Amino acid sequence: MTWAEAEFAGADLGDKRLNRRLIKLTESFADKPTASIPGACGDGSETAATYRFFDQANNAKRPLEWETILAPHIEHTHERMRQHPIALCLQDTTELDFHGQGIEGLGPLSFEAQRGMYLHPTYVVTPEREPLGVTDAWMWTRQPKAADGKRPGPCESLRWIEGYERIAQTVVTMPETRLVYVADRESDIVGLMRRARDLGYPADWLIRSQHNRTLPDGGKLWAEASAGEPLGEIEFTLPARPGQAERRLRQAVWAARIAIPDGVGGVLEVTCVVAREIDPPAGVKPVEWRLLTNRVVSDFAAAVELISWYRCRWEIEIFFNVLKNGCRVEALQLGSVAKLELALAVYRVVAWRLARLVRLGRTHPDLTASALFTETEWKGAYILAKKKPPVETPTLREVIRQIAMLGGFLGRKGDGEPGVKTLWLGFARLRDFVQGAEHMRLLHESGPSCL
Repeated sequence: MTWAEAEFAGADLGDKRLNRRLIKLTESFADKPTASIPGACGDGSETAATYRFFDQANNAKRPLEWETILAPHIEHTHERMRQHPIALCLQDTTELDFHGQGIEGLGPLSFEAQRGMYLHPTYVVTPEREPLGVTDAWMWTRQPKAADGKRPGPCESLRWIEGYERIAQTVVTMPETRLVYVADRESDIVGLMRRARDLGYPADWLIRSQHNRTLPDGGKLWAEASAGEPLGEIEFTLPARPGQAERRLRQAVWAARIAIPDGVGGVLEVTCVVAREIDPPAGVKPVEWRLLTNRVVSDFAAAVELISWYRCRWEIEIFFNVLKNGCRVEALQLGSVAKLELALAVYRVVAWRLARLVRLGRTHPDLTASALFTETEWKGAYILAKKKPPVETPTLREVIRQIAMLGGFLGRKGDGEPGVKTLWLGFARLRDFVQGAEHMRLLHESGPSCL
């Protein structure tokens, strides 16, 4: 059974042929994530079949919806979540720019003249940053602004509150797993905090503070939270970001339980954790995080744990990078937003798998490669590198490094572990080899006359 067959086991798209096509096109997209749909499918008949699949969005009798496609993956994600004591449910929004492609149903983006759509998924990881999958998503297009400068349609901030509600709804299905809603500054909405309180905090929430709220006594939230001596100091490596090199960082940590206005005449009890950089390099803006949560912080270790969880939020940025640059979803040309939504459901699973392979190679390096790769795949990684495959099945880390080397990873002593980009490039080369090997096997089984 291939990984796609396992991940989409139980798919019910209303026709067994559609179920099979879903698995086949998912494998094709995963094998060549950077390719266009024709490039990934390989020939005209497969390309036409894939486009017919996405045409099901316009089926007059029973239009195919993206939620139906993603349902098996969501259920398998829930199964993976149940295997862990804590699951971090990361939420964020990204723009998908399809400007100039003539796709029906697109709307304005950050700039009114741009055309595209928005994606707001729930991406679940463990505190060790192992990606578990996607459990939810919003996809929408904006309406143009009216003459008065206001944009019609529902308030977009509701997606943060509804996001928490949907996470809370899954709690009853996994009583042994603590769910934590994690989001960045845009989610700093008192309505979200109030809704979590009214539901009884079925899931914890941890967000980055954007508003320096005025407290009931007239003081300010951030000053109150960092008053007095810090609880302690932490030190870690801040990963490289665009325009920012990797560097070591040391922060002082404060935490305080504070009552803030709840927006309806009462107060909310929250914990504010402040992590402020100590002695940053000259000319570099100090890194300071102000986090809000419903959880009570009783000591320094509890504050450090929350900071560690917040740092995991970067995994959803990696997921977006894989989706937009690795899978190149903004190059899709499918004619309508409804068709794009079907394709994006498939590509979210593809992007999750790529990100998961990279992370598992780091967090579970000694896991046997056969857990995620077929024998032909892991042996092919060595053969393409002109190396003799080992007799015993290698570890996951060894195979991932071999595949990444096919995509340009040098693997030198000081290079660290490979990233997603070299892995997806390596996969494209490996899949060509695997398909060739499979074709030769079929010819051999058909007899000498076919060779």
